Amino acid sequence: MPTPNRLIVGMSGASGAILGIELLKALQTFPGWESHLVISGGARRTIEHETGLTVKEVEALATRCHPLDDVGASIASGTFKTHGMVVVPCSMKTLAGVATGYSDNLLLRAADVVIKERRKLVLVARESPLSPLHLRNMQTASELGAILLPPVLTFYNHPFTIEDMTRHIVGKILDIFGLEMPRFQRWGEAGASAERCG
Repeated sequence: MPTPNRLIVGMSGASGAILGIELLKALQTFPGWESHLVISGGARRTIEHETGLTVKEVEALATRCHPLDDVGASIASGTFKTHGMVVVPCSMKTLAGVATGYSDNLLLRAADVVIKERRKLVLVARESPLSPLHLRNMQTASELGAILLPPVLTFYNHPFTIEDMTRHIVGKILDIFGLEMPRFQRWGEAGASAERCG
């Protein structure tokens, strides 16, 4: 029996809960893909503050949910095959935990496993402005193999709504795992950047 396509999604307490929610929704549209969700305590508060959804409604978007304190869960082991992990949004506290290997909960343990197994780890780090400490932790995480993907606004795709901007960030995340987000506009495909000959 073939191994399912699995992606771990961690949500931590930075602003931008909608990004994690929309990623979970997008993953539902790809047949054969599973999402394994773990939500930090801070993220639970952010979900309730920033969205009209309850934590249970967000959990229902995932294939499987794992309690934050369950360090014996499947995603805590490298023998559990996944394509990697996305932490979205990624708080500076979670970034620090990833960069230092301080795996005191399941979200951080899962990220540690992804690093040691040389799988893809995407950190959608959300903070502004960035301190030297934040930048050092980002550099360390990058040197460990993580992909830092701050949710930076783009304008070449002419976004009109928050949904447009959110879709673009989620599209960039999925692109790392070889998945194509519907209506994701790439440079050269958005009207303003079209090249002409002659």
